[in-house]
Amino acid sequence: MIKVFNTMTKTKEPFVPLVPGKVSIYVCGITPYNDPHIGNARPVVTWDVIRRFFQKLGYGVTYIQNFTDVDDKIIRAANERHSTWKEISQKYIDGYFEVMDKLNVKRADIYPRVSETIPEIISMIDKLVKDGYAYALDGDVYFSVEKFSGYGKLSGRALEDMQAGARVEVNDAKHHPMDFALWKGAKPGEPFWESPWGKGRPGWHIECSAMSLKYLGKTFDFHGGGSDLIFPHHENEIAQSQAYCHDENSFAHYWLHNGFITINKEKMSKSLNNFFTVKDILAQYPAEALRYFLISTHYRSPLDFSDERLKEAQASLLRLKNAKIALEDILKDATEQEEALSQKLLAEAKEQKDAFMAAMSDDFNTSLALSHLFDLAKKINILHQSLREKKLSGNALALREVLAIYNDLAYILGILQSEEKKTFDNALIDNLMGIIIDLRQSARQSKDWTTADMIRDRLKKIGISIEDSPTGAKWKKDEL
Repeated sequence: MIKVFNTMTKTKEPFVPLVPGKVSIYVCGITPYNDPHIGNARPVVTWDVIRRFFQKLGYGVTYIQNFTDVDDKIIRAANERHSTWKEISQKYIDGYFEVMDKLNVKRADIYPRVSETIPEIISMIDKLVKDGYAYALDGDVYFSVEKFSGYGKLSGRALEDMQAGARVEVNDAKHHPMDFALWKGAKPGEPFWESPWGKGRPGWHIECSAMSLKYLGKTFDFHGGGSDLIFPHHENEIAQSQAYCHDENSFAHYWLHNGFITINKEKMSKSLNNFFTVKDILAQYPAEALRYFLISTHYRSPLDFSDERLKEAQASLLRLKNAKIALEDILKDATEQEEALSQKLLAEAKEQKDAFMAAMSDDFNTSLALSHLFDLAKKINILHQSLREKKLSGNALALREVLAIYNDLAYILGILQSEEKKTFDNALIDNLMGIIIDLRQSARQSKDWTTADMIRDRLKKIGISIEDSPTGAKWKKDEL
């Protein structure tokens, strides 16, 4: 049974899909006015893992992630750079895909944009006005929070105690201070569309409601995003969506929110100018190391960013990768004959797989899941050493199944797959290293220690270690 922590109820609940065997997901995407930072990357990587997990279990997943391509920040950036909102948003959407592809994030099924959903947004606002949940005011349209009795149920805030938060428009003529804009009247120099209330553009919150309704219907399984979106964005989405549907059970059934990324324990944000872009980080660290860092802590917990943590992630990945190399190494000499140590490893691999899947089933606990992958890696290394010391060959059938399990678990986390994307020929590298090791071994047999040591030291300088064992020399990379 899969359990998820639902922000709406503040408890872990069993996951029961609306449609058996299907999972529908809507995740709030970026506002593309700048390069994405690691705070933007965390929910994307988190939901990529969740999606992979469901797919590995056999679910059909529909995954929607939007782009807010019309926004005050985009317009401001366009004006500052003497560009257009379309050019700015497209530039940073392209940049988003570039870095997320490097992080091995699978593409969403649909990436709706605000600018492409204007008719649906206008239709939704029009119905809210006609049904008495919204009102026009000097070319703007506002949602009346007092008309929706459940307002505040996601964030746990009482309406009378609320204070205006980020992106809550201040207008003394509003019926209530917390009423939020569904439509904004056009201002000079801004993009606009024709509407029943005059020229203008959508407010922030109505966009996601209209896009999720268009592609997932009035009810769907999961809505995700960062914790900073709980209020006001997701709170307002619920109000306008359920008012539109006249159904308090409509919209998302489960709300999942990831924790903040902090810098020295302080929340990272562009407004505080303490953020790091994904592009800048990838200029110094492998993309896989950043992905590992993002999943190394439970998604709901805060995650403190530092160079030390990224270096730790890099070292941890190397341990996992070396275990896979060790398993592939003993598979090269494996036979079809029965061999007890291989069978024991297979039994242990199945146990670790069960534990891994149990961790993921408990609110997608990637941190605990990783610990079980490390346990399996440790057992692989023990087998590798034992077989080499005893000069035994492993059982090919059992070891291939272990490798399949190892790859499956790594796939769910989206790691240890970068080698599939490399452009060089791995077989050629293996053959060249075989020649170098043979030359070094020949020098050792001739007691030419100077040459043997020179080969070892030169390889060390380029990140390759030579390990001598009773069964011969082996090589491994010191870096990812």
